[in-house]
Amino acid sequence: MFDAKAFLKTLSTRPGVYRMLDAEGTILYVGKAGNLRKRVASYFRSKGLSVKTRALVEQIADINITVTHTEGEALLLESNLIKQHAPRYNVLLRDDKSYPWIYLSDRQEFPRLALHRGARRASGRYFGPYPNAGSVRESLHLLQKLFRVRQCEDGFFRNRSRPCLQYQIKRCTAPCVGLVSKQDYARDVQRTVLFLEGKSSQVIDDLVGCMEQAAGRQDYEQAAIYRDQIASLHHIQEKQYVSGEHGDTDILACATGNGVACVQVFLVRGGRNLGNAVFFPRLPLDSGPKEVLAAFIPQYYLDREIPAEILLSHAPADIALLQELLARHAQRSIALRARVRGARARWVRMASENALHALNARLNAGKGYAARMQSLVEVLGLDESPARIECFYISHTGGESTVASCVVFGIEGPLKSDYRRFNIRDIQSGDDYAAMAQALMRRYTRLRKGEGQLPDLLLIDGGKGQVAAACRVLEELQISEVRVIGVAKGAGRKPGLETLHHPGGGRPLVLPPDTPALHLIQQIRDEAHRFAITGHRQRRARSRNSSPLENIPGIGAKRRQLLLQQMGGLREVARAGVEDLARVKGINQTLAQQIYDAFHGN
Repeated sequence: MFDAKAFLKTLSTRPGVYRMLDAEGTILYVGKAGNLRKRVASYFRSKGLSVKTRALVEQIADINITVTHTEGEALLLESNLIKQHAPRYNVLLRDDKSYPWIYLSDRQEFPRLALHRGARRASGRYFGPYPNAGSVRESLHLLQKLFRVRQCEDGFFRNRSRPCLQYQIKRCTAPCVGLVSKQDYARDVQRTVLFLEGKSSQVIDDLVGCMEQAAGRQDYEQAAIYRDQIASLHHIQEKQYVSGEHGDTDILACATGNGVACVQVFLVRGGRNLGNAVFFPRLPLDSGPKEVLAAFIPQYYLDREIPAEILLSHAPADIALLQELLARHAQRSIALRARVRGARARWVRMASENALHALNARLNAGKGYAARMQSLVEVLGLDESPARIECFYISHTGGESTVASCVVFGIEGPLKSDYRRFNIRDIQSGDDYAAMAQALMRRYTRLRKGEGQLPDLLLIDGGKGQVAAACRVLEELQISEVRVIGVAKGAGRKPGLETLHHPGGGRPLVLPPDTPALHLIQQIRDEAHRFAITGHRQRRARSRNSSPLENIPGIGAKRRQLLLQQMGGLREVARAGVEDLARVKGINQTLAQQIYDAFHGN
């Protein structure tokens, strides 16, 4: 038994950090204190202890102490120790991935925009951070429509001899083949930078001037392009800008229930709402929103850029200490505010509603789907849980009536309203690679035109060949940020023996049959199979129930009925020669030849 009385007699009253250990030397809890003796003594009172504290105290075999100069230093050390040791009784932020940025290169003659993660060492401008890759993709897609700055890889750019599809759908000005001047392209880059800096009003003023100049020289087509850009920017301002807010702000809201905590982080940069990120910290017993936020803030911000203002749904007990620590870390003034009014209060309220909704979704989804999704993240080494997964499947019978399906899964399960089928045409019968390429091209060309949302993860039913076909399509469409995985059936097509193929070949990944990630992949693949085969059967039934006469120009319903009556049925029409057919009233020699060819394949 731990002798608390003897230990407390020797304990310092200075600030510091304490680590509570069990009999095996495992750290149970890490805490900080302004007065170590007073804080540690509070755990050994006979009355008023919470369930969590009583369970913790019963396991204590030893307590290690680190004395610091200030309480701020203690808070910083506490946060680092929690990240390092992940004690059982601490609130722990498990998702510690870096946020993505938008990168604008500056060393090329025609700079490019791209999604970027990790260290920012390359020369150029970085805009963000964004809460997730989906937010970056949405912004990049928006910029393509507004300013048409290229987003293709440098290798693809250098080897073009003709414009790619992005030029044809008006998402790029084709600098690769000299269809835009350096001055005009530089102007588009400058407008892109202003937009990303939150200076859309300045961009609008510039575009208004250009529109008036184009109209003055009667170049009405160019004036219409400027007009559409201005309208789009006004729409974006209405949708994304925080009313009354300027500069950089984060909004943090926490909701707890049934042993689960959810923290929503909304990011505002340059007055523009970049979206939100969701976190589910590991939660000990009896932890409320204030305690969760108190632990979340230092773990989250001490290795990220800190905005000038952070709005909170609940005020942690040590809010002044947290503010001092963040300010010292950022080397500038940082404001943490939990009681706000007006526009700020509306944004905190919105973040709180989102946190509650995400918490309820997590609880309602149960451990099954959430556990499979988390397993998928770990198995594939993803930076974050995919918000959108799409899976493609090809179905046909001996090459007849080929149908491709696309099913979509989100963070809570299938999104059936987003399912799509594609009737595959004009390919060699049974060519699954060409069928997959056609389906992907049709699907993602539409998305590039703004008719939907790109997935974070793309599952392809098939092996290396199908994955290679998918990668060629994505390269042609300049979609580089989507992770592609091929799901090939194993020996005997038995469930549990699937192999996962990555682009570029290499050794396929074989997961144990009881892996939750494999169960999720099977669920998505089987849903794509069900959706595809249903469409294939419907298409095949329609083709078999229709008459070849229906596809012949000039044979309408009345003439078709007359032909069948006079010839004695469809079988007799198929057997008849050209001369026999020409004897039927209303059928001339040319039409008789077309009817004969329709049945005999000439």
